[in-house]
Amino acid sequence: MFQFIRKQIHNHLVERKIRRTRLVTKDGHCNIKFGTTEYHNHFAFLMDFWTTFVEIRWCFVIVLFAAAFTGSWFIFGLLWYSLAKNNGDLDVLQNSSESQQLKCIENINSLTTAFLYSLETQTTIGYGGRALTGHCPGTVALLIIQSLMGAIINCFMCGLILAKISLPNRRAKTVTFSKTAVICLWKGNLCLQIRVANLRKTLLIGSHIYGKLLRTTITPEGETIILDQVNIDFLVDAGKDNLFFVCPLTLYHVIDKSSPFSEMAVDTLQQQDFELVVFLDGTAESTSLSCQVRTSYLPREIKWGYNFLPVISRTKGGKYRVDLSNFSKTEPAVTPHCACCFHNEHNMELILHSHEREGIDNLGFDVIDLQNSVDVTEKSD
Repeated sequence: MFQFIRKQIHNHLVERKIRRTRLVTKDGHCNIKFGTTEYHNHFAFLMDFWTTFVEIRWCFVIVLFAAAFTGSWFIFGLLWYSLAKNNGDLDVLQNSSESQQLKCIENINSLTTAFLYSLETQTTIGYGGRALTGHCPGTVALLIIQSLMGAIINCFMCGLILAKISLPNRRAKTVTFSKTAVICLWKGNLCLQIRVANLRKTLLIGSHIYGKLLRTTITPEGETIILDQVNIDFLVDAGKDNLFFVCPLTLYHVIDKSSPFSEMAVDTLQQQDFELVVFLDGTAESTSLSCQVRTSYLPREIKWGYNFLPVISRTKGGKYRVDLSNFSKTEPAVTPHCACCFHNEHNMELILHSHEREGIDNLGFDVIDLQNSVDVTEKSD
């Protein structure tokens, strides 16, 4: 009974260790938080205000859009109201002589009408009921200032919305990776394979892919390095750069003696503590904007002894057909138990093959039939 409980506790701890928190989520977001405020300078974010505004959420952009225009209308409305009040345009006319007083702005008699005049001026509506008289130089200067400020606000907000709409990470949403990775034999090598597909017909120009293996390591000096990064090279048949990304591609990493996966086996893979982060960089053909697509794989998302089902076929009409329903599906495949076993077997095959080919062929040696030689001897007797 106690052994059973201990086994269950051990399995639970192993499962908790395996289900570690991702640094990079499956959709490419980085799961990191800065817990200290010692180096958190808010003034630096204000200095780089354009990037700050582009990266904020859409709800804050909408609030900023409404606040920028409404606030400018209200502030300039207060200025128009103060000019009219200082000139006496708001005073109630007592007699006909006072009614002949020159006004700065026609038909402004309250703060509400001043706000409406500010809105009509900045948006160039101009209903005609309220207008400048031209008798006050201050009103002319304020009109010029408000027109310039309105143009600046329009340009800034239009540029901000356009920049957020055209962010390259929107293009990255149409590039997807397989949910799992597989380890199998491919062209005589033990390889780790993943799949990536471009869901649009437009290409990613100059795209190349690479990976990083994140794990905790201990140096010979005893220092613990968290999130130690190891380069993982991914290839296709034509190389790793300038991929022809017109159909789903199967990318592979050769598990040789220099690969960090060479120390793993089918029964120890799920007990490892690492995260494989895969990056795809490219330039969108339609917008010429650079984008990066990211995803990650934990040990439980890597299948040893499986390979991917085919997704590309050819129709009777000669066209190529892509079946994305098999994009992440796998099937069992004959695979060595571990990378060391595969390399040892491969080395033995090379040694045996080299022994079979030992020796040097003598081009002057003639091959004769043994029966013919016997017959010749008997006739000579």
